[in-house]
Amino acid sequence: MLAAGAVLGHGFGNIYAITSRPDATTVRAVNLLKGRPADQVGSITTTPTRLPDAFDWSQLPAGLSRSKALDVVDALLALGPCGFRGPAAAGLPSHLTQRDAHVLTTQVISPGYACPSNAVFAVAMGLTGGDYLYVTSANRSRHATGAVEEPAHHTAAGLRQDFEGIADLVLLQHRDEDATRLRFSSFALSSTSILALHRIAATPSGMPALVVERHGSLSVEAIREALHALSLDVVLGPRAQARLPQRHETLISRV
Repeated sequence: MLAAGAVLGHGFGNIYAITSRPDATTVRAVNLLKGRPADQVGSITTTPTRLPDAFDWSQLPAGLSRSKALDVVDALLALGPCGFRGPAAAGLPSHLTQRDAHVLTTQVISPGYACPSNAVFAVAMGLTGGDYLYVTSANRSRHATGAVEEPAHHTAAGLRQDFEGIADLVLLQHRDEDATRLRFSSFALSSTSILALHRIAATPSGMPALVVERHGSLSVEAIREALHALSLDVVLGPRAQARLPQRHETLISRV
């Protein structure tokens, strides 16, 4: 379905996400579906084994080796869903990349190692012949609603209601939403946190620090604990000073 052009709403760790083919026409259509500007730069998702192919590891900042960066990714994805922005691999299209100072970056959002959506991604990429898919949070944009943007949905019922009438939207829901949320009980019910891999920040202790660009479902305390084990620290970027709010909706199971 996804390979044929359908837009998939599906479980993504403890929340729901929307995934589609990554071509510019489809990404533009999904942006409009959510109420975003059509040309808003998109994020990608892929299976854990293909995730390293999304980045140009030769462009990492001084003080962060490829092996250390991969250790960071591994440690956080072992906990659950998380996002990473880093130097974009050659060949990634402009609608999935953005420049940060002198570095062309891409953003990869992963549901973590334990989420069964990885199997869906593998099948979809096998059918499309690509190495990645487009992914976005399962919510309506503030551009469409004119209000503060609601966090990502964590129930299939909420997603279905929000996007009712979208002909190309296919919903693949968790078998047991309550059990899934318990599995990721340490994660807030909001979009994923995002960690930058393309810049290093200085700290008073002298320990190199990575920058949290979005403080979402995974707490900065949990990220810091994981990074300290790798002799790294973490700091909050300007847009991460306030943690994303959680969605307040009735928790409905097996709808």
